[in-house]
Amino acid sequence: MRRKGHEHMIAIIDYDAGNIKSVEKAMHLLGQEVVVTRDRDSILKADKVILPGVGAFGDAMSKIRQYNLEEVIHEVVKKGTPFLGICLGLQLLFERSDETPGVEGLGILKGEILRIPDQPGLKIPHMGWNSLKYPNEGRLFRGIPEDSYVYFVHSYYLKAEDESIVTATTEYSTLIHASVESGNVFACQFHPEKSSDVGIQILKNFVEL
Repeated sequence: MRRKGHEHMIAIIDYDAGNIKSVEKAMHLLGQEVVVTRDRDSILKADKVILPGVGAFGDAMSKIRQYNLEEVIHEVVKKGTPFLGICLGLQLLFERSDETPGVEGLGILKGEILRIPDQPGLKIPHMGWNSLKYPNEGRLFRGIPEDSYVYFVHSYYLKAEDESIVTATTEYSTLIHASVESGNVFACQFHPEKSSDVGIQILKNFVEL
């Protein structure tokens, strides 16, 4: 429900992740009211929730568990609040990662995070601009033509179990599931907050859901 005289309140989950500031800045640019928080009530009250993240899968999961955020994230998703995972935030939504064997992810979506295979001439981590293909229609990509470029920084990539949730892919050494949508859960492997006008449009599509 929209509060009178208020923009939607967006909660960015704070678990000491690296890219919080740039995501917050992008939200301010879109005129959104933002709270960076790990407080359960603030997260549950928010109209939309963003899980950012850069860094290692295992470290992030231990922080999420240390701050008792795992249950809150599951609650928010169950409640139907639009939820966006960015970069490592996308990876954490899945079950497991090659980066930290034995550590369970949030398991909200089915699939695994694999290391980008080595290939002659390709640097890992994958850092830079890659174009997107749309295997399924995505609400995040409304008004954004296929083959638009977005900015990636990662060494591990998503292989979703259910390909019908994959709304964008890119090619880098292998086919990478770059974005997914499932009900109220959205996620991007790339950094929309660092992807110029295209990225801002993606974030705008999210805040306007």
